[in-house]
Amino acid sequence: MQVFVTGATGWIGSAIVDRLLEAGHKVTGLARSDASAALLEAKGAQVRRGDLDDLDSLRAGATDADAVVHLANKHDFANPAVSNRAERGAVQAIGDALAGSHRPFVLASALAFLAPGRLATEQDRSPFHGIDSLRGGSENLALELVAQGVNTVVARFAPTVHGEGDHGFVAALVATARAKGASAYLGDGTTRWAAVHRGDAGRLVRLALDQRVPAGTVLHATAETGIPTRDLAEAIGRGLGLPVVSVPADQAGEHFGWLSKFCGADMAATSDATRALLDWAPSGPTLFEDLDSGCYYR
Repeated sequence: MQVFVTGATGWIGSAIVDRLLEAGHKVTGLARSDASAALLEAKGAQVRRGDLDDLDSLRAGATDADAVVHLANKHDFANPAVSNRAERGAVQAIGDALAGSHRPFVLASALAFLAPGRLATEQDRSPFHGIDSLRGGSENLALELVAQGVNTVVARFAPTVHGEGDHGFVAALVATARAKGASAYLGDGTTRWAAVHRGDAGRLVRLALDQRVPAGTVLHATAETGIPTRDLAEAIGRGLGLPVVSVPADQAGEHFGWLSKFCGADMAATSDATRALLDWAPSGPTLFEDLDSGCYYR
């Protein structure tokens, strides 16, 4: 299978590319820089130059592929409207290219703000619609493409996709703890984050493509359903040898910066339906095992 992957050199994307190549698939990765192109070529993948604003390149990549995995995102936390609009435009462009073909389209989505206060399941539907909503409402847009003959599969990734080299939320918490001289959690620290190891996340997407799961399927890439943010702060404090403190809600922005809205969000989720459908059994290290290994402090 020829698979077109956006975000192919990113944290999750590079793991997915590795799993696809190991399984014998051919991969074309979207690359916006010479460095990204070189990384893909070194793995044996093909390169299509472009970015999320180059809709012609996205359409061409999708047209030439047997399947598409869309992971790229601008992640502009200072100006989220830029990210939201780019995401929606990219999904629409890919959908236009795949319409009527019934080819697989795996869309990377998120669990943030999906089901506050309870465990989210694959049956929950995203509350975000329209270009001005979170991620441009791309999950619902992609699912609407099913009616146009696109085999959309939504893969919702845990907020913490962890492992050696992680530069996401946990790495940001570690950097904040170093800068502030204390590892902190917000309020009483009872909000929870689901977690999955990067290798397990990559294998999930490969299984979804290999098994040609039905159009409209929602998958959850979660190995641990919900880790209290206080426990996470305590693990980071141990690793850095720093005190652990609670930050009141009215000081969240000052202490955590762009992370503050996520620190106060309950982002817990099950993956029971996903495991049963794909026969997917996460086997990588837990988040605390990765933290205790020291890889986040080197």
